[in-house]
Amino acid sequence: MKPFKVSKLTKPPGIRGVAVTRRPLKNPENFIFFVSDKIFYFSFVFNQKLYIYTIIKNLLMRPTALKLTAGFLLFCGLSSTVKAQVDPINVVTTAVPFLRISPDARSGGMGDMGVATSPDAVSGLWNIGKVAFNEHSGITATYTPWLKDIVNDVYLASLTGVYKFDDNQAIHASVRYFSLGKITFTNNLGVDLSEGRPREFGIDVGYSRRLNAKNGIGIALKYINSDLTNGVPSGSTTYKSGSAVAADIGYYHDGVKADGDGFAWGAVLSNLGSKIAYTDNADAKDFIPANLGLGFNYRNKFNSTNSISFGLELNKLLVPTPPAEGDAAALTAYRKKSVISSWFSSFGDAPGGFSEELKEFQVSLGGEYWYNNQFALRAGYFFESAEKGNRKYFTAGLGLKYNVFGFNFAYLLPSGSGVSRNPLSNTLRFSVLFDLSGGSKTK
Repeated sequence: MKPFKVSKLTKPPGIRGVAVTRRPLKNPENFIFFVSDKIFYFSFVFNQKLYIYTIIKNLLMRPTALKLTAGFLLFCGLSSTVKAQVDPINVVTTAVPFLRISPDARSGGMGDMGVATSPDAVSGLWNIGKVAFNEHSGITATYTPWLKDIVNDVYLASLTGVYKFDDNQAIHASVRYFSLGKITFTNNLGVDLSEGRPREFGIDVGYSRRLNAKNGIGIALKYINSDLTNGVPSGSTTYKSGSAVAADIGYYHDGVKADGDGFAWGAVLSNLGSKIAYTDNADAKDFIPANLGLGFNYRNKFNSTNSISFGLELNKLLVPTPPAEGDAAALTAYRKKSVISSWFSSFGDAPGGFSEELKEFQVSLGGEYWYNNQFALRAGYFFESAEKGNRKYFTAGLGLKYNVFGFNFAYLLPSGSGVSRNPLSNTLRFSVLFDLSGGSKTK
């Protein structure tokens, strides 16, 4: 396998090997690498066009866990023979990023927006505070073939349910399972060690209550498990499944009037929890994607059969910004920072100051049209700064209700071409809903 040369961090065609110059790696025999294009491209999902730089930087930031993570993303024998020219970037990275993938097709069709949209059976994964506003109990199953343009065995699946005790109380439960398909584990020389199927999953249980006719709050607890190596050892290091516990806290305000017109908004703090570790090294734990979400949605009902809504959503990871290159003191502080302090410091720790902090906000715009509460059209746009991941894409979606069943479909429109093609292009999501009330006209 010949290493390729990276120029301005565009995606090289036909990647089969990777080599980077930063500084020689210590104990390279302790690194696990995966010989599979899917793993390298998996990193594109969260850091489009910026991936190699971010992975290299993380190698120097996290002593043990990143031996695993970097190998997981680079997938093939590492050397120090290829130079990479990079633009100034500083992507905020975390472990278990699948927790930030849109978990349902309805929101996926609206630019990954769900904090303040009208309540449904998947509301608990977006804003636990609005679950109690569901009119009826229901179950939703979603399947997403992930990176479909590149691989055929990576997917995200979820099963979500809502049960209403009465008009003011409801519980939510869900399971999310993310499979990275079949992977070949190798050492740094490219010698096959074994085959495995890395996977991650999360289990959520939450309670939501209306405070009055317009306001609701909720809290959810979750367990997260990440098995990236299937127990394959690396030199003297034994890797294990990482696990973490976390909580979501949500608030929802429903200002929609009886005639169907009005404004709704919500706020949610999600994935507030422990760090995650893949070894017994206490200094090698990674942050999970704690996040602040703010959503706004306006709805207008034209008549008894036609209605439309538009929304805006802002999201920011409550995770420390990686320190500036070469700042040893900041690097040590980053590694030792506690989870709780990181939530607060994440609003003012960017090396570039306030202007860089603003770039860490992700923006979603979306709209939804309903005809007779049976057929829906959706569209949206997702934006992320080029310095913080560079994800930018349009989405479209369809919805259909028939009796107790509902079907949602979302599609991420292709963008770019050649080496600049968005690796998320042609992403599909499918959701099937079952209304436990026996059929309803409400969304």
